[in-house]
Amino acid sequence: MAANRLDGTACAAAIKSELAPRVSAFVSQHRRAPSLHILLVGDDPASHVYVRNKERAGIETGLQVTVRRMNADSSREQVLGMVHQLNDDPTCDGILVQAPLPASLGRAATQDVFDAISPVKDVDGFHPLNVGLLVQGRATLMPCTPSGVIELLERSKIAIAGTRSVVIGRSEIVGKPMALMLLQRDSTVTICHSRTKDLAGIARDADILVSAIGRPGFVTPDMVKPGATVVDVGISPTADRQLVVSLFGVASERMVGFDKKGTTVVGDVHPGVWSVAGAMTPVPGGVGPLTIALLLKNTLAAAESRAAR
Repeated sequence: MAANRLDGTACAAAIKSELAPRVSAFVSQHRRAPSLHILLVGDDPASHVYVRNKERAGIETGLQVTVRRMNADSSREQVLGMVHQLNDDPTCDGILVQAPLPASLGRAATQDVFDAISPVKDVDGFHPLNVGLLVQGRATLMPCTPSGVIELLERSKIAIAGTRSVVIGRSEIVGKPMALMLLQRDSTVTICHSRTKDLAGIARDADILVSAIGRPGFVTPDMVKPGATVVDVGISPTADRQLVVSLFGVASERMVGFDKKGTTVVGDVHPGVWSVAGAMTPVPGGVGPLTIALLLKNTLAAAESRAAR
């Protein structure tokens, strides 16, 4: 029996519809829309697509979205200068710096730029102050992707308290905050990574299994407890036809789409897991739309918090 589909697109639409009247109320009270500024540095094609999607979703929800574009040869000082300018702008409620930044800025540039964003405008939830508040269970602005996963689980009536959760991946953006959010909802959490011994065995114990490593098809059916809830955070664009065939089969609908476009996106979880799991997110249409919805929610929360001061 196939797993229940956890529809991130529908969940994201519900969140945005709930935000709309709050945005309207904010506009009526403050005579302006909540304002999100997105800083896009360089020419990475995927980043441009992601920014367009965020800009469109924000405008549809009633936010004012401004994209600040900087050339790939911009210096670290210029990028930091733009962040400081936005920090000082009283009409700016939220700042998002689209990653990755150009390699020419240096290895530490991304962290330096994230650290420079005012914590009250940090709608990605990456600033050390907001991370500390998250650890204490007091954060208002939390990382969007794991927040979206929690929204999806709770709205889908997936029990979290008393479960065993396994998070594959320990990134600052998804893995670590995901583990904290599950822990704060009374799940017993294990984080797995590249040095974990018997990762497959640990994964098989999970009632809730979250994979966020960006390795196509890594989580196979033998790694999943029957009936478990599986959340696939991995989104890997690929033009490798052989890989797509190995995951979906040569006669699959996914292959038809791949042969038309020459590319597709695949998740961390092998399609065979659909026959084992009790509930599962698709890729695409799972976690991705929720990340954007939670970005909008954070922007409104930042605007409301700043206006109340």
